[in-house]
Amino acid sequence: MTGLFRLLKKGSTSSLMAAIVNFILGILKFGAYLFTGNVAMFAEMMHSLGDSANQLFVWVGSAVSKKDPNEKFPFGYGRLVNIVCLFAVIIVAILAYETVLEGIHHIQHPTTGDQNFTHFLVNAGVLLIGIILEAAVLYKAGKEVLEEDHKPTTGLHPFTTSYINLNKAKPATKLVFMEDTVATLGGVFALIAIIAARLTGFGQIEGIVSVIIGLMMFFVVARVFLENAAGAIGVSDQEMEVQASRIILENEYVTDIKRLTVLKEGEDLHLEAILETPHVEFNLRKLSEIKKEIAYRLLEQPHVVDVNLEFMEADEFHDWKDGQGSSIYKMFEKENK
Repeated sequence: MTGLFRLLKKGSTSSLMAAIVNFILGILKFGAYLFTGNVAMFAEMMHSLGDSANQLFVWVGSAVSKKDPNEKFPFGYGRLVNIVCLFAVIIVAILAYETVLEGIHHIQHPTTGDQNFTHFLVNAGVLLIGIILEAAVLYKAGKEVLEEDHKPTTGLHPFTTSYINLNKAKPATKLVFMEDTVATLGGVFALIAIIAARLTGFGQIEGIVSVIIGLMMFFVVARVFLENAAGAIGVSDQEMEVQASRIILENEYVTDIKRLTVLKEGEDLHLEAILETPHVEFNLRKLSEIKKEIAYRLLEQPHVVDVNLEFMEADEFHDWKDGQGSSIYKMFEKENK
């Protein structure tokens, strides 16, 4: 049991924080929906409870994915976080569908606006609390995005530059950040909708906002599903391949790269390469020194946990094209076509 708690501590803190906050908000919004019958509140309630469930899964998955490799799983459990994220977005997709469906129904059969001032205050108050708490979680997730890319995290950076660096974030952090972006915007839209319905009597606006929130949830589903499906299958990190190739070719004893692969295993990167050395007879000791020097530099790169290097005698062909990979891959692609 102690080992389990120690492992769970390694989980994504932003996921756990988001799960707790969204569960509390879901209960508050559910109570407000039962009290007022407001459809925009229903959409927000569905969104919050869905986020709470899948972010809890992501927290557990991100923790278990950090288990050490063993004989059965020599590359570790890194891809587990991708699989968990895939299950999580299925929940979001179901709730997004229900949200859009309820919104369309409300557009077709609108109310005349919330005429009860008490109901209006309850809805507005709950949504305002939700916006503040969701923004706090978004700020926390934004800081984690920037920390993982070693960028400044002070001031408004978590709300601004974090979007630019989102592609470099861990899967769990990225999911929380995207979901809470939608949750915060959804809360703002829902608040605007009930105010507009109160002032103008245009009841359809609540249904329109419900549909918009549902469509934003579908966008998160599509983005997260595609990225984590690739991660679960096993996808290469092309940006790190380019960075690794430059580090390797800086070594004076390496003339070319025959093959280089950087495979993502959840948050971890495993690097394998076949390197070419000049037509000079190196003894095993010298090759070992070259290998250690390159491997140590590669292991200093973010998320690189394993490096496997092999050497072969240089040939007359130049295989590695900087930024484009090995010409061997190009040859195989042409043959397959």
